[in-house]
Amino acid sequence: MDHIEKVNDIYKSDDPKKDNDNLNNVKNINNDVNSDSLKNITEESADSTSLKSNSNESDDNRNKGNTSEKFFSFTFYKVDPKWRWLNEIGKDESSTEFLELLKVANTKMKVRTYSTIGLRHDSEFMIWSISSSLENIQVLTTKIYSTILGKYLEPTCTFLSLTRKSIYLNQVKLGFENESDPPLKYVIVYPFIKSREWYLLPFEKRKQMMNEHIKVGRKYPEIRLNTTYSFGVGDQDFMLAFETDDLSMFQNLIMDLRETEVSRYIIKDTPMIPCVLRDMNEIIKSLG
Repeated sequence: MDHIEKVNDIYKSDDPKKDNDNLNNVKNINNDVNSDSLKNITEESADSTSLKSNSNESDDNRNKGNTSEKFFSFTFYKVDPKWRWLNEIGKDESSTEFLELLKVANTKMKVRTYSTIGLRHDSEFMIWSISSSLENIQVLTTKIYSTILGKYLEPTCTFLSLTRKSIYLNQVKLGFENESDPPLKYVIVYPFIKSREWYLLPFEKRKQMMNEHIKVGRKYPEIRLNTTYSFGVGDQDFMLAFETDDLSMFQNLIMDLRETEVSRYIIKDTPMIPCVLRDMNEIIKSLG
């Protein structure tokens, strides 16, 4: 079986049109990158569908399961200064290799790239991966390290979480649920931990306070909220990713949220990491 046939088998889905599109994408990619980059990437399930939730009893929501779950991974990378001493030909070749890897990965999962250069001392860029397969995320990371650029990268922070329907909010779609909407210019990513006292409160009491919290958020419809859950898979309770085109509006939102009752129960919501949406090609050029 030749290489293209193998790739077609890996990416086989229930949508023939999507399969043809994927195959056309793969045919244009450099063979020496494809053969390693695609070998272990697994098949993703269909797009997420909304899960119905009972706003009165949180246990009922959890017992219904999370069949449309997707894994979110936010990984921040710092580049070894030795990269800057690489000759321009080497940089160009490694850039092409890295971009082709991300292009292939995007055929079966969602991968967004953001610049943090000049905004954080501990990273230059962030890769936000969304997949129904945890193994896809692992394979992508493994392949990143096998590239030339990957030899110069050190992950400084990784956050893992899962999508789940909120037990407090039933009708408003989160940012990642509106897949047709293009991403906004900025995303602010941070872990979020509430106290154990919060979880021991009666559900109705928590819901009452969350209603106030949600009401504040609705004052800023231009800001997209992506709340995902890290219970059991990460050190934090939640991962928050706010998308916006206006950082000052986001600052206003955070200041307003500080004045809600829920803030009494927040143990940690740092580091808050602002990221700027950029093509990976632009990010690599900015590394020097």
